[in-house]
Amino acid sequence: MKSIVVFCGSSEGNDQVILDQAYELGKVLASEGITLVYGAAKIGIMGSVARGALDQKGKVVGVVPEFLKMKEVVHHGLSKLHTTENMHQRKLLMHDLSEGVIMLPGGFGTLEEFFEMITWAQLGLHQKPIGILNTNGFYDELMSMLEKMVKRGFLKMDNYNMIQVDDDIPTLLEKMSAYKPKAVPKWIKKELT
Repeated sequence: MKSIVVFCGSSEGNDQVILDQAYELGKVLASEGITLVYGAAKIGIMGSVARGALDQKGKVVGVVPEFLKMKEVVHHGLSKLHTTENMHQRKLLMHDLSEGVIMLPGGFGTLEEFFEMITWAQLGLHQKPIGILNTNGFYDELMSMLEKMVKRGFLKMDNYNMIQVDDDIPTLLEKMSAYKPKAVPKWIKKELT
């Protein structure tokens, strides 16, 4: 993987370990020569992961919709900053710029971005590895909910298994690198979603 999109919160939350691990992820990506693609903010978890990569002289690409440039504090020290017209174009561009996906802790926006990417994978729109960095068990309950969906017949185990989960950065990246996607016919285009 030469580039990974990281979905995460624009808030810092209240767990320093999460902030520290986000920074560490940025450092590791940079040291591995992997371009970080993210939501362009210099605040919150987003800011931590970007700082980690930039402090290691890594390549960091931000993607922000025009209307959020006024609300979020956009990082102006990035390798490249893309501006889109809306949120959907933002996700499409983030997808196009990346070869893998990682979700860190965040709120509604983070979950929405992550689930759109996993849904696109389920529909066969891409075969990129998708990971969750489960810092301090942040996503334990989410994984339990997904397991319940499998047990209740709403989610296929093959689709559940598309998600690589770990609380250790190198191990997660290894799992993602080793990921072998199942063959799914492409019957819809992202632009139609």
